[in-house]
Amino acid sequence: MRKRKPQKRYYQPDPRFGDENVTFFVNNLMLDGKKTIAYKIFYDAIDYATEKSGEEGYELWKKALVAISPGVEVRSRRIGGATFQIPTEVRPARKRSVGMKWLIKYARLRNGKSMAEKLGSEIMAAAKGEGAAVKKREDTHRMAEANKAFSHFKF
Repeated sequence: MRKRKPQKRYYQPDPRFGDENVTFFVNNLMLDGKKTIAYKIFYDAIDYATEKSGEEGYELWKKALVAISPGVEVRSRRIGGATFQIPTEVRPARKRSVGMKWLIKYARLRNGKSMAEKLGSEIMAAAKGEGAAVKKREDTHRMAEANKAFSHFKF
């Protein structure tokens, strides 16, 4: 059992937009400690989204994160030898984290030339309410709705 709560981490704002969420996103996007490359991929994806959609790419990205972030999720809980999927509200920090991770995951699985193009395409799709990341959110919500009968078992 943990003795005390871990300290909350704060992130430096990114150089281009001055947003801490961008730094958090880039940290999730980064592979093998290559942060400069991750920033380049993110900024290229934002530029790609701006170029293709005609809207501001940064605003599209923020809109996409709101569209992807889950409101409820199911958690497994063992009660009397049976395991139940119990729907629970998602904390704001987890909502942000899960949304970003889904966006990156489904961008990597997309077809395209470069990671920047794939990420840009996934951002545009998510902002419109389409794409694999939005589908994942809808599936999560559907699962929580299906298991609403077990919500009285909450932690």
